[in-house]
Amino acid sequence: MIDIENEVFTRISNAILNDFPTADVTSEYVATPPSFPHISVIMSDNRVDKQYTTLESEVSTVNFTVEVYSNKMNGKKSECKKIAKVIDKEMFTMNFTRTFYSPLLNMNNASIYRLTMHYTANIDGKYFYRR
Repeated sequence: MIDIENEVFTRISNAILNDFPTADVTSEYVATPPSFPHISVIMSDNRVDKQYTTLESEVSTVNFTVEVYSNKMNGKKSECKKIAKVIDKEMFTMNFTRTFYSPLLNMNNASIYRLTMHYTANIDGKYFYRR
């Protein structure tokens, strides 16, 4: 199995913290974030792509789910969108394609704005490829 989760997480985390140094960035789901803005970067799928895999090399399709949370009194939506732009830019440099971008209701606490994005790419263990 090709495992690039740490590499992607580190690159996204560094990009976010460069622009938002007080952000809380994690690679796991956290029911009650310790601080805001809170960003989770989770590899949600990693499967062998049969179309491109040969006896000599494996190609995997990887998917990441990124969620951005803000609890600001004013401007929480704007804050999430600014963070999303940073994430989008970094994912694009790694040849990921964004396949989903939408605010989702935060049923547990409506005072927290939540933006969810999904990204996908193919990887051979060294290089990322757009589909």
